[in-house]
Amino acid sequence: MTENPTILPLTRPDPMTPPTAYAELRAVTPIAPVRTPEGVPAWLVTSYDAATTVLSDRRFGIAPPDAGPPGHDTLFQDGEVHLRLRRLVSAAFTPRAIAALRPRVERLAEDQVAALVASARPADLVSGFAAPLSTSVIGEVLGVELGKRDHFQALVRMTGSIDYSDGGAAARRAWEDLAEYAAELVAAKRADPGDDLLTALIAVRDTDDGGGRLSDAELVAMVSTIVAGGYLTACNAIAVATIRLLGEGRLHAMAADPGEAGAVLEETLRLQSGLTGEPFPRYAQVDVELGGVAIGKGEMVLVRLEAAQRDPGHVEAPDEFRPGQAASPTLAFGHGPHYCLGAALARVELAAALGALARGVPGLRLACEPGEVEWTTDSMDVGPVSLPVSW
Repeated sequence: MTENPTILPLTRPDPMTPPTAYAELRAVTPIAPVRTPEGVPAWLVTSYDAATTVLSDRRFGIAPPDAGPPGHDTLFQDGEVHLRLRRLVSAAFTPRAIAALRPRVERLAEDQVAALVASARPADLVSGFAAPLSTSVIGEVLGVELGKRDHFQALVRMTGSIDYSDGGAAARRAWEDLAEYAAELVAAKRADPGDDLLTALIAVRDTDDGGGRLSDAELVAMVSTIVAGGYLTACNAIAVATIRLLGEGRLHAMAADPGEAGAVLEETLRLQSGLTGEPFPRYAQVDVELGGVAIGKGEMVLVRLEAAQRDPGHVEAPDEFRPGQAASPTLAFGHGPHYCLGAALARVELAAALGALARGVPGLRLACEPGEVEWTTDSMDVGPVSLPVSW
């Protein structure tokens, strides 16, 4: 690596716009040497082709080579352990299961829009719509009883609104409390199965090894993963998408022709890829060449979806909102072996949320200037702290 690498983070023109340096790097050095804010040397990937290679090539892993067991039971690991878990979990996240959830998610979105409209104006789209909808959808996915959802939602909100000024102690307590609740929920579902994805996860069998199943520890870890992705990421995605579609005058399209709505949704996802969640760092498992750059075993590689999704080699007008213009599949939910298993459900939820807003609040508008919106700063998954709206 060079002795004078670029230092992260790169400066953004505004929260919704990626750093201009991404385009400059992609044009000259799409695999560029950088240093993280902690001073760790790494490679920054800004082109679409290099990004898809890193995310799909098994020579790049979630953990450094020879790191040993990860010490957890989640999907965020490599090799055969990851393949087994993914095989089991994907057996529950079937197209049929997601299709069955769609009308329930759409009903939840309509109900939450009604609650928003009944509130005082200006209202906060985050606390009054995006956050409660996200927790309600998670409760539906996990089969949390209606009478217990207030407690569950309180736990979920605690994991997503942590003050890290105490060194992370509150965050650890919040996740420990959620894990304890998840263990109780798993036990309850074993005793009394329901019509939900958690019950399906409990019931799956791995036919390749003659009867494997997810352990209780893996099920608890999966509940935590669903909460992490389904609350903060979904909440931010809804809020960010609303800002963009209002700015583009396109929110009404989500209530119009389904074909147009689908194209608008995919273009929205393209432009906010990375903003509401970048992939975990990857590590070269062996010495490897990527785009003519030699990367040594153990070196960190950072894929930036925000940059990759604006690669002019894969989209005609990279920085413009033009539904249907992308020539390559979106990377909004990753790529390769760690592609998000909840991608289909995430699309259902985002489409339901935006469609419900478009139908139920046709005069929706921001109640402040875009530059006045306060944004989170302590997470890789960025979104508005609050979003004042009126109608």
